[in-house]
Amino acid sequence: MIYFASDVHLGSGDPAAARTVERRFLAWLDFAARDAEAIFLVGDIFDFWFEYPDKAPSGFESTLNKLTELTDRGIRVVFFTGNHDMWTGKCLADECGLEIHTEPQVMELHGKRLFIAHGDNMQIDDQLKLRLLNRMFRSRKLRWLVTKLFPYDSLIRLGRRWSGHSRKSHTKEIDVEMTRPLITYARNYAATHADCPVAHFVFGHMHVARDYHEEGLHTVHLGSWDKTPTYAVLDDAGNLTLNRFDE
Repeated sequence: MIYFASDVHLGSGDPAAARTVERRFLAWLDFAARDAEAIFLVGDIFDFWFEYPDKAPSGFESTLNKLTELTDRGIRVVFFTGNHDMWTGKCLADECGLEIHTEPQVMELHGKRLFIAHGDNMQIDDQLKLRLLNRMFRSRKLRWLVTKLFPYDSLIRLGRRWSGHSRKSHTKEIDVEMTRPLITYARNYAATHADCPVAHFVFGHMHVARDYHEEGLHTVHLGSWDKTPTYAVLDDAGNLTLNRFDE
């Protein structure tokens, strides 16, 4: 079995809310690990993550220890960066054993081709501000400059405030139709890659859980973990389903 989750946003909200979400996520990791061949974390697992060359954010020790435990057991854990946790370094890869991807990937899993992406930089050609922000945030030179200009603790405080503001500014907009741009992207991709058809598209980012089917197209939108945690599972026959996690 292969499991997928996204948009956990560990560290968000007040301390009590953050602990509740982390406890729920750790319980899900234990649940998935019972029969998981692989676990895919499809972006924004952390509400803000920025690694300096010699330092990683604190406060996530339980999660990092659990991820390390899973990879030590031989479970493949694949981490896709999202718009809140794109600034990864050696900690997640070298210390926790995670496989890191910063771009969408097409992978063959259990005999099916899957397109997997967080989804934050798709269908934004007509959104100049968003395109500029994406380019700026992904700039290696800017990231290096930030580590030189900002003390670590100051940047973490600033980043967490920015992440909280960004998340709250979109709370009232959440609706199933928010998945439409990603469905359009998947439809266009399928049309231009008919020679290598994709069986399932897996997206995060929109905080809306949706299992969408139309003729020749299947997209799964993983949803967020603040209220109703959802995850997807790919069974040994290559069937992908969306599920709610109830502790």
